[in-house]
Amino acid sequence: MTVGRAVAPAVTAEGMPALRRRITAVLIATQILGGLGVATGIALAAVLAQEVSGSESLSGLAPTATVAGTALLSMPLAALMTARGRRPGLVLAYLIGAVGAAVAVIAARVGSFPLLLCGMAAFGAASSANLQARFAAADLAEPERRARAISLVVWATTLGAVLGPNIAAPAGRSVTGLGIPAAAGPFLWAAGIFLISAVVVAVLLRPDPLLTARSLAPADEQSPKGRSLRAGMSAVAASPRARLAVVTVAVAHTAMVSVMSMTPVALAHQGAGIDLIGLVISVHIAGMYAFAPLMGRLTDRLGRLSGIGLCVGLLVAAMFLSGTAGASHGQTAVGLFVLGLGWSAGLVSGSALLTDSVPQPARAAAQGLSDLVMNASAGIGGAVAGLVVARASYGWLNLTAALLLLPLAALALFTKVRRVREVPVDG
Repeated sequence: MTVGRAVAPAVTAEGMPALRRRITAVLIATQILGGLGVATGIALAAVLAQEVSGSESLSGLAPTATVAGTALLSMPLAALMTARGRRPGLVLAYLIGAVGAAVAVIAARVGSFPLLLCGMAAFGAASSANLQARFAAADLAEPERRARAISLVVWATTLGAVLGPNIAAPAGRSVTGLGIPAAAGPFLWAAGIFLISAVVVAVLLRPDPLLTARSLAPADEQSPKGRSLRAGMSAVAASPRARLAVVTVAVAHTAMVSVMSMTPVALAHQGAGIDLIGLVISVHIAGMYAFAPLMGRLTDRLGRLSGIGLCVGLLVAAMFLSGTAGASHGQTAVGLFVLGLGWSAGLVSGSALLTDSVPQPARAAAQGLSDLVMNASAGIGGAVAGLVVARASYGWLNLTAALLLLPLAALALFTKVRRVREVPVDG
């Protein structure tokens, strides 16, 4: 089948299991690399922004620019994937990320803060590639194993996300002789890592999983008419379960980012040192990624709506633990770990539900829309979180985030009840 100039080769039923394993292996490898590059750069983004701008109050704009770039690039990359397949979209995303990292290094060298923000926005394309990779894993997965396929790719991010901050220091030392600020070193390394990721995808992600899935779709889904951004948006708008999926991922991500971003500030106010803060965040990251396969298995076995219910329950528990921790650093760490678990459950179950609920031709566009909404809402949530903590407290922030979950819980319950009523009863 041909889409533009892209061609998906025929795949036999006997060869499908081996193809699934190979595609998943390639995605896991690129996810490790991509996660490593993103984490290496982000580790010192705020520090670099402070050095370049000369203002601590502007330091938070660098991570914000990255989130904004991830959100803004989600739809154009989804449009490319819709037209040409996963491989061109992922390759372009990693290349844009590499250019953005290089621009950040140049900005640090010449001392231009606006140029740094432009580089950080382009750097966000690599995060978009990492997010889209989870959907690529679902393209060829059997419906009853989609959540597990997604979760394996999410899990692979663990290695890069945990290792990245730890190589930021040697990356900084490696550039000091080149007249480049040490805080920009991680971005130079990230640029190289993203280039390697792009090469791995371009060479090894064959055949393209999305184009192959289309070639195997029923005849009534072979028409290219439904392959547009508008079709993707219409598909989400027309499906209550797809709308629930988008809301789940957006709310879970926003709640997580809001609480996580202000936890270091709260810990510092309670007398915690940098080492302890780093340990708490590491525990949180472990909760986000390390247990994703468990969330995938539970979501496939119990159902997507049960996975969403688990997400809401875990996030509420996390916010209760964190919000009432006070000076107990141990309780805060437990709360952040559970917060990561809740995010993992929401991302896996929501992504699987969205893939289930949208017709195959419109999936790539719908998935790009989901990532746009997720990152845009999280960016707003992160900004509002700082205001809540400044004017009230960290405890109030957790309560506010917990209240944000109530509409999601109500929507999930309504969707479940509606589905039960629509299922015919035999006999």
